[in-house]
Amino acid sequence: MAKSNVDIHGLISQYQTEEKFRDLTWRGTFGDYVNLIKDHPEITRTAFQRVYDMIMGYGSTEYVEFKKKVTHYKFFDDETNDGKDAIYGLDIALMKLVNAFRSAAEGYGTERRVILLHGPVGSSKSTIARLLKHGLEAYSKQKRVLFILFHGLTRGLKNMGSSEKELKSSLAPCMKSPCILSL
Repeated sequence: MAKSNVDIHGLISQYQTEEKFRDLTWRGTFGDYVNLIKDHPEITRTAFQRVYDMIMGYGSTEYVEFKKKVTHYKFFDDETNDGKDAIYGLDIALMKLVNAFRSAAEGYGTERRVILLHGPVGSSKSTIARLLKHGLEAYSKQKRVLFILFHGLTRGLKNMGSSEKELKSSLAPCMKSPCILSL
């Protein structure tokens, strides 16, 4: 088998520059974070709120089918990828999925559940997951969307003598909303 000389570092650096990294990251103290919340309260959104906002950001249209109002979400048209992964004919199923995201975003209880996409082969389960993944990747790179990561949180809890089980249960609220830390 012939060996090829591939510059992995070069391949990675063509997709990520230092300037881009600086634009997409933030580091500061907890006090800085609280001040940031005052200026941008939207950073405290949960994952479900971010997904719902992302889908709604693309817009929607309504139409009537068999005397029932149906909402078509333009996010699932995959306009950013020239419709390669567009989903057709599943507006009612997608309405139910978006309603699950909405109710979780509004705190109606579904935020503690796992959303399971099930159906026969070829029913767009993987396509929906791929659209959500690519959508969130693009959404997270927008200037108006801020993701905050607390460095050293797990190390500090481990140093206090917490067991692994205690550590996981204490971090669970942190994964929902960063504001939980300030309560």
